[in-house]
Amino acid sequence: MLINILKSLFRRDLEKLKQEISLYKDEKKLWVIEQGVANSAGNLCLHLIGNLNTYVGAVLGQTGYIRYRDLEFSLKDVPRNELLAKIDEVIAVVENTLDKVSEAQLQEEFPILIFDEKKSVLFTLVHLTTHLAYHLGQVNYHRRLLAHT
Repeated sequence: MLINILKSLFRRDLEKLKQEISLYKDEKKLWVIEQGVANSAGNLCLHLIGNLNTYVGAVLGQTGYIRYRDLEFSLKDVPRNELLAKIDEVIAVVENTLDKVSEAQLQEEFPILIFDEKKSVLFTLVHLTTHLAYHLGQVNYHRRLLAHT
């Protein structure tokens, strides 16, 4: 049951991320950094993709994904269609991985240390959903902020 809830939340917010990225009328604005805004929507999108591919895909799903976190914030001008394809790919990674996680595994320790102390798989997955939602809100704000410029 919890697995299905998590899958639903990840899918909902990743589909919303695709929608937000698609709503930019000018694709170049995906990469604009406005005063008082630390990251562009494009870089936040890359960061979310890297984050989920790492902690869900590589750690839980053993996908072999290798993260280059610095590039998530330094790459620029990645075409919108490439971002959208990467979101679709990470949706598949998340769903395929979670399909293999049992309810019992949710109570186990997450295999790597992310926080100050070891946390359960469930705690980590819930954290990842809130992390996604947090940055999704930033992307939405960024898009609306630049809509009038």
